[in-house]
Amino acid sequence: MAPSEPAIDLTAWGQLVLLSLLWGGSFLFIGMAVKELSPLVVVFARVTLAALVLVPVHLLRLGPLPTDRQSWLAFLGMSLLNNVIPFTLIVTGQTMIASGLASVINATTPIFGAVVMALAGEERLIARRMVALAVGIAGVAVLKGTGLAKLDQQGLGIGLVLMAAASYALSSLWVKRRGKGISPLTMATGQLISSSLIMAVLAFTFSNPGQLLHASAYAWSALLGLALLATAVAYILFFSIIARAGAANVLLATMMIPVSAIIFGHVFLKEALSAQEFAGALIIGLALLVFDGRPLRLLGLGKNPA
Repeated sequence: MAPSEPAIDLTAWGQLVLLSLLWGGSFLFIGMAVKELSPLVVVFARVTLAALVLVPVHLLRLGPLPTDRQSWLAFLGMSLLNNVIPFTLIVTGQTMIASGLASVINATTPIFGAVVMALAGEERLIARRMVALAVGIAGVAVLKGTGLAKLDQQGLGIGLVLMAAASYALSSLWVKRRGKGISPLTMATGQLISSSLIMAVLAFTFSNPGQLLHASAYAWSALLGLALLATAVAYILFFSIIARAGAANVLLATMMIPVSAIIFGHVFLKEALSAQEFAGALIIGLALLVFDGRPLRLLGLGKNPA
């Protein structure tokens, strides 16, 4: 029998809500930043500024970063799968779809993760999660409507964010296999350093980081919020929740992100979900509830939320 997760106390619940607000805010900050800056420049600024925050935090809490080849290969893989690829896909996708809609699609990451782990032979894909996968696919189909196969702007945006969710799922497999013995804070700091170097090459080769010199206070406030709050502070809070309430319970924050992201998008970016998008979002939310299993257990329909 698998060990049970620690109970979620009032402090942990507060941290979960705050984390969902920070991660939900990332979609708002991206929506603000892409009004002036290219996606590659936004991602470059995000990972570089976040790395500048986490490096001194790591030095103070854990000391110097590791110097062995194995650790940095682990950081490199994580930087690609957890930062460079998904961040770029999401930011590009948000030039085509609303921030709230992007957050709903991105919330399917745990479902993708279960499929990836099952295909890799790491975990069994239980019946409840197979149902969640089917419901999630139905939700995406509703989001796109009858023209699911049509590559219009909305379809491309949805596809990019779905690929980002899949990349996040692959990163969980990578860290499970390559990140053994590396602390979460070390992994986060190492991957952001690697991501900064990769994004510097990409941004200077395929875009123009000089945009940052001419960006308005509006764009810079978005970049600082994205890098400092939604990335650096969120990572630190994420580790604190894992230590206090267990890794499985962090999933609750993921499920709450679309709520804050949709509210932020509506209030600050004047975005609104159409009836079709709202229906698709509700179906994807149902898929996440089925996937998590806790609501079913509370209703007496399941014994194991894992």
